[in-house]
Amino acid sequence: MDTTRPNYGSQPAIATPSYDQDTLDRLRIDAAEIVARYPQKRSALLPLLHLVQSVDGHVTTRGIEFCAETLDLTGAEVSGVATFYTQYKRFPNGDYSVGVCTNTLCAIMGGDAIWEAVSAHLGIGHDETTPDGKITLERLECNAACDYAPVVMGNWEFFDNQTPESVIAMVDALRSGQDVQPTRGPDKLATFKEISRVLAGFPDGRASEGPGAGEASLRGLTLAKEKGWNAPAGQQQEPTSASDSAQSDGSLTPGMPSSTDTPANAPAEKPGDGKVG
Repeated sequence: MDTTRPNYGSQPAIATPSYDQDTLDRLRIDAAEIVARYPQKRSALLPLLHLVQSVDGHVTTRGIEFCAETLDLTGAEVSGVATFYTQYKRFPNGDYSVGVCTNTLCAIMGGDAIWEAVSAHLGIGHDETTPDGKITLERLECNAACDYAPVVMGNWEFFDNQTPESVIAMVDALRSGQDVQPTRGPDKLATFKEISRVLAGFPDGRASEGPGAGEASLRGLTLAKEKGWNAPAGQQQEPTSASDSAQSDGSLTPGMPSSTDTPANAPAEKPGDGKVG
């Protein structure tokens, strides 16, 4: 192993050998496809980082050097991006990232209890990995799924309405090699490397599997359909610039959208008037 190469801040300081030729050839083919999507190739950095992470399981020194060489960037520039976003791991990650939301709503609905129970069960804390390399545990701020609190993420797939017991059962199943199905999403939870390749822009053909939005998420849409609520009527042609719509007194040109436009629904049909069950 070459221990003289720069480390770019990996934790712990692990020097990685160069990619073997077969792996490098495959990376170059995939990287060329990614770069071709962008008018400026440096814009391809984020998916390229996911690509190398799909090979190594985290962003390694050699992965940083590959991205830098491909995009004509410096290693420091690539490392600066890789250390900014939490989805890029700078040290070996488990096969499954299990994130427990402990933001306000999830916390009071049981997220804190889930975290304490699962952390104790696995014997690891935030951003730590079990000795078998299967589970990396994370304390997350928000999964944007408050309607199903408390929510846990497995490699960024939803596990809704969880309890300490259900999450412990989930991590035990993953560690024993069993297939686990998210509450919403694909029929089987993908590994960290597999999902990293998807995030790099290479679909795995499973986007249509399993349920998508759940009943609670669609409640507003369902209610609107039941009540016959519609969006405001179509607006007149919009101005070519913001200044075109303004009058000398600061008001909008007649017919132009504003925050006080009258909605299409009658007042008695609007939520909040005490008539909606």
